Amino acid sequence: MARLSIARREALTFYLCISPWLAGVLIFVLGPMLASFGLSFTRWDLLSSPEFVGLRNYERMLGDPLFWQALKVTAIYTLLYIPTELVGGLSLALLMNQRVPGIAIFRTIFYLPSVLSGVAFVVVWMWIFHPEAGLLNVALAQIGISGPRWLTNPQTALIALWMMSLWGLGRAAVIYLAGLKSVPKELHEAAIIDGASAWQTFRYVTIPLLTPTIFFNLILSLIGTFQTFTSAFVATNGGPLDSTLFFVLYLYRQAFERFSMGYAAALAWVLFLIILALTLLVVRSADRWVYYEGVRH
Repeated sequence: MARLSIARREALTFYLCISPWLAGVLIFVLGPMLASFGLSFTRWDLLSSPEFVGLRNYERMLGDPLFWQALKVTAIYTLLYIPTELVGGLSLALLMNQRVPGIAIFRTIFYLPSVLSGVAFVVVWMWIFHPEAGLLNVALAQIGISGPRWLTNPQTALIALWMMSLWGLGRAAVIYLAGLKSVPKELHEAAIIDGASAWQTFRYVTIPLLTPTIFFNLILSLIGTFQTFTSAFVATNGGPLDSTLFFVLYLYRQAFERFSMGYAAALAWVLFLIILALTLLVVRSADRWVYYEGVRH
């Protein structure tokens, strides 16, 4: 009885300690999620009472060309961004892992852009992409190339937003850097003694031990890219000709421009299911390529 009483007291203390967090989750996460799920089956314009319409909002998506366009734009951007962040972030981390004077300063410089306000860095890039006075087109003109109208051309607008995203590679690079620091030096030394080249050491020692970090960055990138909003909203507002109409931007338009809250809620749940399915797919594949030291799959 004494042990049971102590166990109960410990459990009670535990739940009391986490009660603020539980309350926050219930009020600000679970509650709104359940409310949005209910609203996805209604027609609601914020002014009148919600009207139950069943699955009509979900059926509407099948015949909505802008829904498919938003999904297409988001998918293309994701396919462009994720490989770039994985490879570019790792390359940057390898550079920042070198022992050279002042490397800490360079690490700070590379990481700072990823914590700046999204609106601020988009405004800077809008100036860089200016068709006449922008730094990029001015630089291209110096070598005899006439730069395009980056953000007003349907063929280049999405590419321009992808180029903007490279500004934040420092976030992934810092995570990779932490992973590189955790690789035991003894394994590198053993590989060198066995006659392995620098590339072989990187391929067969560093990369396998870095796969948990790659896996973590992949999940973050996958979730983040499907929620892209700020760059498209500020720089192009979905244009030109809906070439940068991201899914979340389309959701925002339905909710706060057209006040179609029920349809917006349905869009949000479709996005949630897409992200959940892709995340689970990546997690299920982890056993085949993610190596945890000391764990045999």
